[in-house]
Amino acid sequence: MQLYHHPYSLDSQKVRMVLEEKGIDYTSYHVNPLTGKNMDPSFFRMNPSAKLPVLQNGSHIIYQVLDIIQYLERVTVSLNGDDNTVNNEVLQWMQKIEGWNPKIFTLSHVPNKYRLFVSKFVRRVVIARMSEAPDLAGVYHARLRDAYETDDELKEPDIVKQSEEKLTRLLDEAEMKLSKTRCLAGDEFTLADSMFVPVLARLSLLNLEEEYVKCRPRLAEYYDKVKDRSSYNLVIGRYFLGWRKYRTLLKTIWFLCIRSMFRKY
Repeated sequence: MQLYHHPYSLDSQKVRMVLEEKGIDYTSYHVNPLTGKNMDPSFFRMNPSAKLPVLQNGSHIIYQVLDIIQYLERVTVSLNGDDNTVNNEVLQWMQKIEGWNPKIFTLSHVPNKYRLFVSKFVRRVVIARMSEAPDLAGVYHARLRDAYETDDELKEPDIVKQSEEKLTRLLDEAEMKLSKTRCLAGDEFTLADSMFVPVLARLSLLNLEEEYVKCRPRLAEYYDKVKDRSSYNLVIGRYFLGWRKYRTLLKTIWFLCIRSMFRKY
């Protein structure tokens, strides 16, 4: 089983949390979207959406988060000989979490000069890859349109506000639920929690924990407890706790600056 992912990718974190919680062995391949590695023709042929993560198990190639997680659950059930399926409450929480797209929210909290620098670099990568693989020109053009549309959406205050409001509703629901149970769908840590924890980690990475998490006491307590889990430390903590997040960011910015300087896209 191979997973193509990157530590920065929130969706990758969701899937890796599930893999670590279930103790499933897999081979890890880092694909950095900030440097355009997900636009390489070999990756693009496997996954024309260019989104991360991608799970490959033999001939099975899956790149929708919910599909990957439900596939992993079926594999686990099959290996263990259990009859358990994901219960309705867990599934509802998974769908709610997946219903919030973090892209606009995240980019709206990144300083414009850095966001535009990365966006410009990635667009140049797409154009360079298009010349290397002309048979994929159509899907590369689609990705370019997506990039320009995202830039336009970030100029629309209403779109940014909608993303913030949807996140707020999700966090409020979680706060209410956590006042009654230890985890989102009861007292046991489930697939829903594995998907939710990276959302909180994203807020922490953006230095928004005070504004969105700590103002909700039950949620803050939950997040503090989750940080003690080995899955959290393997998937998130080792890259983003304390000074580590600056190391990860600086390595990427340094790479982009060097490549841009020499026009190596």
